Amino acid sequence: MITLASVTKSFGTNNVLRGVDLTIASGKSMVIIGGSGTGKSVLLKCILGLVEHDTGTIALDGQDVRRAERDAFLARFGMLFQGGALFDSLRVWENVAFRLMRGTTKRPKAEAREIAVEKLRRVGLGSQVADLYPGELSGGMQKRVGLARAIAAEPEIIFFDEPTTGLDPIMAGVINDLIREIVVEMGATAMTITHDMSSVRAIADDVAMLHEGTIKWTGPVSQMDSCADPCVQQFIHGRANGPINAIR
Repeated sequence: MITLASVTKSFGTNNVLRGVDLTIASGKSMVIIGGSGTGKSVLLKCILGLVEHDTGTIALDGQDVRRAERDAFLARFGMLFQGGALFDSLRVWENVAFRLMRGTTKRPKAEAREIAVEKLRRVGLGSQVADLYPGELSGGMQKRVGLARAIAAEPEIIFFDEPTTGLDPIMAGVINDLIREIVVEMGATAMTITHDMSSVRAIADDVAMLHEGTIKWTGPVSQMDSCADPCVQQFIHGRANGPINAIR
């Protein structure tokens, strides 16, 4: 569904992406791993067109993303942001229904609320949460609200940016299970960027490692542990010594 060929992106003299080649198959869950500052978030933003890549091509269903009609293009995506990115001044249900009430196909308020409550239920939150404000929720509950918002418009493609950051191991496991269930249930194409190897093993069909601006290895998650690439082995096992410089 998504194809990247020789994609580069620099910020001044900082060459972040140095020729990324990657294919994300339709209906599959791709997880991008790599150290901090390796360009994972930049890659995601380039696919969405929030940052324009310098050279190479990024295509969605064979169409160059830079030539796509923006509203129709973005309507195909859902996004779970790393920090939740909930609007503090809006109630929970209004956060979940934000796109439904302000997107290209606006829903009546009552219908949008009904959909929001249903999506909250899908992520394990009762209707009593709907009229609360984000500040009244725990971190794990806020993450679930963010997930409900990401799926509210039934997107074809969902991006997850560090979905378990800041969560305790039990809540991280809950979020991982929800992501996996929802992606399979919706038949969506998913792309996740994460440092959390437990998340990788829980939600990935395929894995790609981004290092020094290129994809060092990509393949099924079942082959990750047997991968011969020393960068992959150092990263997935958290070893201080290896080809990846731990001090940046």
